[in-house]
Amino acid sequence: MPFCDSSEIGTRIFYRRFGHGSTKVLLIIGLAATHDSWGPQIKGLTGAVEPNDEEPEAAVIAGDGGLDGFQEGIEVCCFDNRGVGRSSVPAKKSEYSTTIMAKDALALLDHLGWRKAHVFGHSMGAMIACKLAALAPERICSLALLNVTGGGFECFPKIDRQMMSLAFRFLRARTPEQRALVDLETHYTKEYLDEHVGSCKRRDILYQEYVKAISSSGMQSNCGFEGQVNACWTHKMTSKELDKIHSAGFLVSMIHGRYDIIAQLVHARRLSKKLQPCARMVELHGGHLVSHERPNEVNQALIELINASKSNVRPEEWSYLPEKQTATPLSVSNTNNNVASSLRTFYSLVGKLQLSFLYFVGIFMMGYEHMRSIFKTMKPVRVATSNS
Repeated sequence: MPFCDSSEIGTRIFYRRFGHGSTKVLLIIGLAATHDSWGPQIKGLTGAVEPNDEEPEAAVIAGDGGLDGFQEGIEVCCFDNRGVGRSSVPAKKSEYSTTIMAKDALALLDHLGWRKAHVFGHSMGAMIACKLAALAPERICSLALLNVTGGGFECFPKIDRQMMSLAFRFLRARTPEQRALVDLETHYTKEYLDEHVGSCKRRDILYQEYVKAISSSGMQSNCGFEGQVNACWTHKMTSKELDKIHSAGFLVSMIHGRYDIIAQLVHARRLSKKLQPCARMVELHGGHLVSHERPNEVNQALIELINASKSNVRPEEWSYLPEKQTATPLSVSNTNNNVASSLRTFYSLVGKLQLSFLYFVGIFMMGYEHMRSIFKTMKPVRVATSNS
């Protein structure tokens, strides 16, 4: 099995490579997910469904879009982040951060012998991709950030009854079946799940696929999950890091599902503005796993990014904002900055209680609904009086 030693002694990263060609693409997956979650993009970019299990050759140092004279085509590499799948699971929370995980990705690039690569990340993987781009901008051909936020308080989903119920069920999930039910509701839109595929609903088909996938890879350990959550919670891109991405000159695509209940669209739009003029915002009809819900559109956006990078398209020609987006007045921007500062102070105080917070609020909401149902059954029943 292909493993790469990370920058830290004793930590190993499991990876898989697909396809062949001079264009190299590194795929970084998100929280609690394994490398095979990139399936639709692997097939769409390379046409391959089976991995290349042979070890990388040191002589293969291309990865900048064919400038080294290698054959055309795309080779992708995807991997399990530390804390999940077949990669090492460090026991301490301090061993998980997006910077540490970016160094894992950089060690993998070195292991593969890839001098440069297009780096695509989803959710937490997009946070890691941002850190990698700031850490080693000379290694990046282009950057795609799918369903990303800025980390910290932006990791909080939209708080409503549905989300509290999902958080409660997620934390209680002990079997692949329980986990699959929650994952479906958080990853996809209800509209997509309710579509019929032949005689079955898509929800039923995906449920079986999720149970099989979770059963084969195993449930993520508590320390792995808590470590990855800690990485998201402590993630922050500094002005200096954003400046490094700006000055590097590579193109950026921000791809997001409009109905994502995990990573709210407003946060991706805010990050897109910070990365102007390098970033293009692509909003699609879908949820958090828009890469599965709208694979053709996502793959097309990724291929356009690769081709634009090869053609040396200038950032000003690449970037655009949605038509409804307009320049933010300075006063509003300052207000937003003040609000953001206050929120950062707040989340730093509740950081250690993040999981407990969701858990107990979930319990409260479930208990509230239960008590409502009891009181409904206890309503007095009117009995008609007898005239006799």
